Amino acid sequence: MSTAPTLNGQVIGQAHYATRAVLDGLLAREGITFHQVVALNATAGGGGDAVERDGLVGRMTSTLKIDESAVLATIAELTGSGLLEALPGEVARVALTEMGRALQSRIKAGTAKITERLYGDLPDEDLRTAGRVLTLVTARANADLADG
Repeated sequence: MSTAPTLNGQVIGQAHYATRAVLDGLLAREGITFHQVVALNATAGGGGDAVERDGLVGRMTSTLKIDESAVLATIAELTGSGLLEALPGEVARVALTEMGRALQSRIKAGTAKITERLYGDLPDEDLRTAGRVLTLVTARANADLADG
């Protein structure tokens, strides 16, 4: 009889990298990188398909633990490829273009299929417990990083 391992960084990392590899297959077929899709999703999730650029930068740097220059390069790539557009105004904002909305929608649908394959038959109680534990671990790690 096999027993499940106790949750630790190695188990979390293995799940992350295996899941990410599945997602990366979808992204490669769509011709987009992980950082780019995070930016598109964050922009789409901002309501109205537009967000303040500085807010997008802050969200991506804090969530992905990457530096500002990497996010700005990602925004420039998306703008250059016609998936995002800079909006005029006093506050720098970016918005999804029609092409960006279409791509983000396809990736969202593909991600939903992946999620169903990987998580669909797992008990809701187990998913809620894992979600609570991983949220707490994330908060503690973020606090540790903030403490230096």
